[in-house]
Amino acid sequence: MKIALFGGAGFIGVNLTRALAQQGGHDITVIDAREEFFAPLKQMELPDVHFAVSEFPVEQDFDRLLAGMDVVYHLVSTTNPSTSNKGISHELEANIVATSRFLESCVRVGVGRVIFLSSGGTVYGKEQQCPLNENTPTYPISSYGIQKITIEKLLYLYHYLHGLDYRVIRLANPYGPYQRPNGVLGAVVTFTYKALRQEEIVVYGDGSVVRDFIYIDDAVRGILAVAQGESEHRIFNLGCGYGTSIHDVLVEIEKSIDISLNITYKESRKVDVPVNYLDISRYEKYYGSLNPISLGEGIRKTAEFMKEYYEL
Repeated sequence: MKIALFGGAGFIGVNLTRALAQQGGHDITVIDAREEFFAPLKQMELPDVHFAVSEFPVEQDFDRLLAGMDVVYHLVSTTNPSTSNKGISHELEANIVATSRFLESCVRVGVGRVIFLSSGGTVYGKEQQCPLNENTPTYPISSYGIQKITIEKLLYLYHYLHGLDYRVIRLANPYGPYQRPNGVLGAVVTFTYKALRQEEIVVYGDGSVVRDFIYIDDAVRGILAVAQGESEHRIFNLGCGYGTSIHDVLVEIEKSIDISLNITYKESRKVDVPVNYLDISRYEKYYGSLNPISLGEGIRKTAEFMKEYYEL
């Protein structure tokens, strides 16, 4: 099967590419904006994995990149939830208009299925009762969430008009190896990295914000089950199915790696949804129990990876 991953050199893409290569029987093309982004994947020397440098602009010739592909993963985003409201019009154009052109090309060249990584953490907004299921109304409070839900609607439209097959995965908060510990995305990874380096950990608010944290291996297993499976539904939540506060994450890090933390609390941010965790019963109905590992075990695995990868 010929598979392309757009934005495939990021955190999720690296882990997903490795899992697809380990399955065997796939010809995989990883597409991302810069050659240096491919370094972690190239170090793995995976079989049948190829690389293409390409950005995701509105004027892109997507036909050239998509021709002959059976399955295409859309993992691209030019922004993140915490900063997306700073340039809303630019971000909407960069992500939504470009994705529309991308989907037009998928129809034109006959792509078999599109897999879109949406955001269970942002599309629902802040006014809903948790756990959130796929039928919960969506009221995003960041342009990042607006982009994600709009692309979901575009996928439905191209399916309705042209029969384009697709799956949407509303992923919770993944963490683990190869997530960049730069403080922009990923509380678990950022805090663990700073703890190992005995650096200051900055928490926005009082630590009461609740999220659904899922270890990357469990997330990838779930993504592949949906991407390669069949069901009457096209949209699936994917997370652990329960919430953990930032305070409890910090406690678990301190306990799991036996290091005292240096924590500074700052004013909360308007973009942060107070409580968010997902109902994954639809996923488990069709693909079986997810049985994700515990947060403590995930933190220990992540810390061991960091010690070796970053020579800490």
